[in-house]
Amino acid sequence: MVRTYRSDAIVIGGGLAGICAALELLDGGKSVTLLDRDTEENFGGLARESFGGIFLVDTPEQRRSRINDSPQSALADWHAFARFGPDDHWPKAWAEAYIYRCKDDVSRWLRERGISFFPVPHWIERGLYTPGNSVPRFHMVWGTGRELALQLIRRLEAHPNRKRLTSHFGHRVDRLATRAGAVSGCDGNPIAGLYAAGEAAGFGGGMHGLRALEGSFLGGCILSGRIAGQAIAAGQ
Repeated sequence: MVRTYRSDAIVIGGGLAGICAALELLDGGKSVTLLDRDTEENFGGLARESFGGIFLVDTPEQRRSRINDSPQSALADWHAFARFGPDDHWPKAWAEAYIYRCKDDVSRWLRERGISFFPVPHWIERGLYTPGNSVPRFHMVWGTGRELALQLIRRLEAHPNRKRLTSHFGHRVDRLATRAGAVSGCDGNPIAGLYAAGEAAGFGGGMHGLRALEGSFLGGCILSGRIAGQAIAAGQ
């Protein structure tokens, strides 16, 4: 049976990026249709299964541990490890945007929504003082990625504009409809390799370059979802 949904915005994928995009759209007063191919019990995607480590820069946890960090140092580390090529304009731009925005738009934003971190920042798994790893920046969420996802889902459910959000699970997408050069809708079955906004911020290349810094995946999903939601809410 064919069903038609109409709203100001469609969010494809109920992972961390999709949830953050939906929150920003609701903040902007937009009506939102969220589509996810999984069941409702798995709302939150892979973030629910993750350890919950997020790459953050110049945090209260670092300062309490007397770890001196800065965006300049973090960006140098990212470039040292990413192996950017001469044509990697967008991966470089993403690295800079994330480094300079993660303090306010990821760390502070999460804390304002009741999410906290273990008091001691950790080294990433690949060990101490390797290139791209000059200080500990791996911040673990209390409750791991499961609690991170559930807290943000609770925010969706309790949002003042909750009535503007409709979520449909068991839905898959294979085509984006366009009008005048802009995406205007979607339909069908899965698009091979495209599952959620967070896929663009993942490992194996994408916006992060060949070898992204560990912990930027969850943070990247949060920031990229927020940026997308804010842009659409503003009519961009």
